[in-house]
Amino acid sequence: MSAPAAPTATGGLAGRAAAGVLWTTGQKWGARLFGLATLALLTRLLTPADFGVVAIGLAIVPFLYLLSDLGFAAYLVQAESPTDRTLSTAFWYSAAAGLVLAGGVWFAGPAVEALLGIAGSGTVISGFAPAALAVALGSVPLAILRRRMAFGRLAAQGLVAGVLGQVAAVALALLGAGAMALVAQTVVQQAAATLAAAVSARWRPRLAFDPREFRAMARFGVNVVGVELVAIGRAWAENAIVALVLGVTGLGYLSIAQRLVQTAQDLGATSIVPVSTVVFAQIRAGRERLAAAYRRAQGMISLIVIPLMAMIVVAAPELTALVFGAQWDASADPARAYAVAGVLTLGATLDHGLFLGLGRSGVWFAYGLAVDAVTVLVTWLLAPFGLLAIAIGFAGVALAATLARWPLVARQLGTAWTMLAAPFVRSLAMGSLAVAGGLAAIALAAALPGPARAAIAGAAVIAVSALAARLLLPEAFAEARALAARGLATVRRGRAPRERTA
Repeated sequence: MSAPAAPTATGGLAGRAAAGVLWTTGQKWGARLFGLATLALLTRLLTPADFGVVAIGLAIVPFLYLLSDLGFAAYLVQAESPTDRTLSTAFWYSAAAGLVLAGGVWFAGPAVEALLGIAGSGTVISGFAPAALAVALGSVPLAILRRRMAFGRLAAQGLVAGVLGQVAAVALALLGAGAMALVAQTVVQQAAATLAAAVSARWRPRLAFDPREFRAMARFGVNVVGVELVAIGRAWAENAIVALVLGVTGLGYLSIAQRLVQTAQDLGATSIVPVSTVVFAQIRAGRERLAAAYRRAQGMISLIVIPLMAMIVVAAPELTALVFGAQWDASADPARAYAVAGVLTLGATLDHGLFLGLGRSGVWFAYGLAVDAVTVLVTWLLAPFGLLAIAIGFAGVALAATLARWPLVARQLGTAWTMLAAPFVRSLAMGSLAVAGGLAAIALAAALPGPARAAIAGAAVIAVSALAARLLLPEAFAEARALAARGLATVRRGRAPRERTA
């Protein structure tokens, strides 16, 4: 069976990209909203210590995912014309690495627990072993589907896999499984996603392994892995610092604050980035088209992410109590600071996709290494002052990292750094107006119950954001309206946009 080709950079590419954004956004909203409901239930069934122990395991697991893939999936997505032999080489490496790593983490769990001195962490870490193998086996099928821009199919599969994982977690939590319920959520979700991708990709590996193809992929992938390893190392170091200074319960509170903000980010930027990475790879030869595509994606991310972050800044106490329960009040103020950081780093995920799509993974690795090193240093310095200080320090690093990134991105796009600065300033102005409107609304509703205050503040944030976007980001606002109209038309037709199949 021949290797699947990527869509060509023709007029139809914009349509497929818009469809991909719609379907990915729908999947993210469905999965995350259902996930928030599940998390709200789990925070009432489990303890902060359970979440803290799992946070330690989750900081290790992505490290295994990376080594099992070695960045080959990213290479396949941006490659001009990978052959079936290339795909098979990537698959057999991932399968072998996944087996080795899954076995290693299974037996290493008790040793890690002895090293950390945190009861239960070894069992949790060992429990993630099947997820590492599942990710390894699914990396090539997922890359094939992304090259085909089959984002509608990926969205449906991701939603179903997420729901299955959440159902498994709730069932086990009700049975008294404790932290292992959260482990089961990840394992079931990854296994279901891999199985669905393998079936829908309609590709089977050949018994072939090309050393030259392997070396070419490894040269690209080592920088991709380097970026992610540094990020994982940063997360691990931060978790270790917080656990040692503030205890595992403090780590649990910080984990919930980060989850609230990460959920909002996943509903926005991550819906656009997978699509834009493929598009950047297809049009990288034309600087004008590349810069135009970047501006469009940047504007869309601002419109989606800023209202969500503004809502967290305005109503974090109400949202935390409503979603997670009153026992998680200590997570509210750190969540506000992380939401501010989320606005300051609006373009980070997009820029990551840009550099990968252009084949410039080495530049992004150097940038990521510097930023993550500073982040760990700041966390270490501020941890004695509490959770809020850590989160505020993170926001400060986020601002500095954004300013440092502008010249790098401008050079890739062949334009001036002011092209990035001007929309950023307008986006900040939009966010500030949205926060002001939300704070005014929540003050007027001070006598009402928490859920009512949160709803009123949310309505005010959305209304002010829409008005501000129309004035400050008119092109992005028009683009959003067009995408919304396209989405409504798709729903009325009751079918997915046409996708490339092979």
